[in-house]
Amino acid sequence: MEILITGADGVLGSNVVRELLNRNYNVTALIESGKDPVTLHSLNIETIEGNILNPTDLDQAIQGKDAVIHCAASTNVWPSRSTITCEVNVEGTRNVVNACLEHNIKRLIYVGTANSFGYGDLKNPGKEGNPYVSDKYGLDYMDSKFMAQQCVLSAVKSKGLPAVVVNPTFMIGPFDAKPSSGAMIIALAQGKVPGYTQGGKNYINVKDAAVGIVNAITMGRIGECYILGNENLSFKEAFRKIANVVGCKAPTRKISPLFVKAYGKLNSTLAKVFGFYPSVTYEMSRISCDGHYYSAQKAIKELKLPQTPLEKGIKDCFEWFKANGYLKK
Repeated sequence: MEILITGADGVLGSNVVRELLNRNYNVTALIESGKDPVTLHSLNIETIEGNILNPTDLDQAIQGKDAVIHCAASTNVWPSRSTITCEVNVEGTRNVVNACLEHNIKRLIYVGTANSFGYGDLKNPGKEGNPYVSDKYGLDYMDSKFMAQQCVLSAVKSKGLPAVVVNPTFMIGPFDAKPSSGAMIIALAQGKVPGYTQGGKNYINVKDAAVGIVNAITMGRIGECYILGNENLSFKEAFRKIANVVGCKAPTRKISPLFVKAYGKLNSTLAKVFGFYPSVTYEMSRISCDGHYYSAQKAIKELKLPQTPLEKGIKDCFEWFKANGYLKK
């Protein structure tokens, strides 16, 4: 079976590619022009340079493929309002949808985000179908991913697009070359996390998310969404778990919501004035004070989503960082 994957060199895409190869799929990776896909070196795959904003590139990449896994996205959270983020996530996804329809793809797996559904608390975690509420944060990343998801679901209903939507929570694991989610592990290992906020989120081993995504090629129902998650943890609990695995001290100071939001506001203001990328933005400071908890029961049942303990993902991520020199930077 011939599979095209966009965003193949990201932390999720890199793990999805390996899962596809483990199952003997033929894999073609669409890589952004000019990028060196370091996490894919030496793998037995075909790579094609292109851009999802260019329909011609997509048309050439998708020819002869049976299924498409659309992982590519702009995850930038600064600036909070970004034209390019919206273009990549919404227009890029629309281009992928159109190409899939044009070439009669048997299945599209669209990789969204759990944030496209309303979150819940520990007793009643968020589920598929919960109305979108994260627009209150004012982040184009979240808003554009929700709009892209609606684009896919609309094409399922109106044009018969054979698509399944998967919605990962916060993923931790190896091949995080940017680094993205693993930046938190590096910061903790280097003693650069001064404290924790009152919020929390759902976490999943990225290898489990990859399994769920590849399972969606043959499992799951067309037009349905599946939250890919595992453990709901407060930031205090998550930091303690990471510290135990990597062998460092977990932060013990709880930072008040008032202080963290004020710091985020100041940081964002200074970043606009002096043109630097802030470590904490006002929008992210607000998010860190809320509990973004979700249930993955639907994906566990219908996509056979594994539930590997998060410690394994933390260890794999940390060992990959060590082997590739990230802890020395």
